[in-house]
Amino acid sequence: MRIFKLSICLFLIFTFCFSYFIIPCYASELGYIWSDSLETSANVVNNTSNTINNTSNVQNINSTTNSTNEVASATSNNIINNTITDEATVEETNSEVQDDNFLGLDCGSAILIEQTTGQVLYAYNIHEQLHPASVTKVMSILLIMEALDSGKISLTDEVPCSENAASMGGSQIWLDPRETLTVDEMLKAICVNSANDCVVAMAEYIAGTEEAFVQMMNDKAKELGMNDTTFKNCHGLDEDGHLTSAYDISLMSRELLEKHPDVTKYTTIWMDSLRDGKSGLSNTNKLIKNYKGATGLKTGSTSLALYNLSASATRDNLSLIAVIMKAPTSKIRFEDATKLLDYGFNTFSYKEFGKKDDVIKTISVNKGTVNQVEAVLSENCGTLLQKGSDKNIEQTLNLNDTISAPVTKGQKLGEISFTLNGEVLSTVDIVAKENVEKIGLFSIIKKVYYSWVDLLRS
Repeated sequence: MRIFKLSICLFLIFTFCFSYFIIPCYASELGYIWSDSLETSANVVNNTSNTINNTSNVQNINSTTNSTNEVASATSNNIINNTITDEATVEETNSEVQDDNFLGLDCGSAILIEQTTGQVLYAYNIHEQLHPASVTKVMSILLIMEALDSGKISLTDEVPCSENAASMGGSQIWLDPRETLTVDEMLKAICVNSANDCVVAMAEYIAGTEEAFVQMMNDKAKELGMNDTTFKNCHGLDEDGHLTSAYDISLMSRELLEKHPDVTKYTTIWMDSLRDGKSGLSNTNKLIKNYKGATGLKTGSTSLALYNLSASATRDNLSLIAVIMKAPTSKIRFEDATKLLDYGFNTFSYKEFGKKDDVIKTISVNKGTVNQVEAVLSENCGTLLQKGSDKNIEQTLNLNDTISAPVTKGQKLGEISFTLNGEVLSTVDIVAKENVEKIGLFSIIKKVYYSWVDLLRS
């Protein structure tokens, strides 16, 4: 019996050696090759599905509706590019976005963008430099959230109130220099009640002085491409030279919501309290209560600025940001923001093709410690479209069936593209889900050893 088991072991050794040293000599190395003439086959798939057919290189995604809406902000093929980069700057790629206020907004300046892509959907005097009032606090909140995420501060930190912070006018919660509030409580007061005293206290806590914090604000504005903006303070009270634009407000609003989505925990509060219920808070953004899907963001008003608003909302996987500046009354700013958001939700939709780490295909691995690896999407995949314009979207998959070890996690294996009427909607890399080491002589001996041990135990 032992002779029989020994024979089997010798056979296994021979087999592993043969497969590692001999077979590769006759096998061609298959690497990733982009080919413009890639043979494709077309299959119809459901356009509401989140899965991607892995056996087809080109698929048609059918739509059940066909819109005839004429929208000034759509491209010539009703396509809005959804290539997402690390840059926070909104790309004004829609050359046909008209600055003619066709919605009849009764304000000085307005803009509507899609949050995920940053695409401009409506524009009216978007680069006019105006007083931002308390919408300034969007940048202050952004820097606070960055300090939290970096570990520089924590939500439980006790923040003192200086005489300078306590002396702020305008909206406030009447901080006393002898009291402290946590960062969590400060954020709540800033986001809900637009507390000037709290934002100054936070500025001093993070940067040492308000002046140093304002410099951080201007540095961040420059980083985001906010070329119409100069900050003079962190709260938004009128000051000579303290100016921004609707376009720039949309940039910092998008950065805040995209990079720090947890901020909506504060910006969606309608009513709350501080100091053990002794100080009531009521949100100055009435859309939080009255508009379906509202997620924020910030109001502002002074005698020079009049009435401003950065309003954000999400419905059916579509997130929009509407900015209104220099509205004559508070009621009109909310009405104009509602018009913008309604226009966006009624006209556009976000088409999702897949999510990060969705498995596209399982491919074979030559000379690997395992025989296959899953090929997955490197990031979320989708695009912004006019409603009804998603008929006959084509999917092109460029991915080999085999790859040679070693393979590293995140290694690009191919890519997938989606096009409509010849226009590329989105292109996403397909990457390896995990590492696959190259098999070597030691690995072969290890496998044979464990096989031999298993045989002897049986």
